[in-house]
Amino acid sequence: MTDWVIETRDLKKIYQMGEIEVRALDGVDIQIERSSIVSIMGPSGSGKSTLMNLLGCLDRPSDGEYILDGVQVANMNDDQLANVRNHKVGFVFQSFNLLSRQTALANVELPLRYAGMSKGRRDKAVEALTSVGLGDRVGHRPTELSGGQQQRVAIARALINDPAIIMADEPTGNLDSRSGKEIMELILSLNQTRKTTIIIVTHDPLVAAQTQRIIRLKDGKLFTAEETE
Repeated sequence: MTDWVIETRDLKKIYQMGEIEVRALDGVDIQIERSSIVSIMGPSGSGKSTLMNLLGCLDRPSDGEYILDGVQVANMNDDQLANVRNHKVGFVFQSFNLLSRQTALANVELPLRYAGMSKGRRDKAVEALTSVGLGDRVGHRPTELSGGQQQRVAIARALINDPAIIMADEPTGNLDSRSGKEIMELILSLNQTRKTTIIIVTHDPLVAAQTQRIIRLKDGKLFTAEETE
């Protein structure tokens, strides 16, 4: 029996803009296997950002089912979603989203603070930074780090709560080609060594080709879902 970490059934997100109904997602059924690495692709307006927000528990669907790590989350309220998000989802964004006045260590500790953890917090954050190759940069602020190093801090922060999934939104989009290659190597390594399920939203076919499966959206619907070679 396949171990699905994500299952959606007839997932919909509908926005009402005046008299016009916009179906950002229109009945999407997907299944993502635990410990896999998957990419989501599609042109602008295809629904990929909407799907990412729903899978990351940043928003609720208008209709349909979403089961994350065995938990039905589609009908949760904001507080319940925030709790699931903090414990089951790690985020990596194109723009890093780091607090500029805080050290790398403090940025990585942040999810643990939200979770109410105090004992062992620093040690766990140092361990996470070391795992992404920044054990010697714990006291540096984002302005003292390169773009690739900032993204490593963001990845360490995403890992800190041992989430069921990591959502990476264009993780190499703000990086030069060399740093982007290094970040993808790190992401692939974390998937292999830690067995972390990783979902990458990307427009870059070279990034998508490195994942195990590509989910393509078009006009709010699942267009194709294919295994990569």
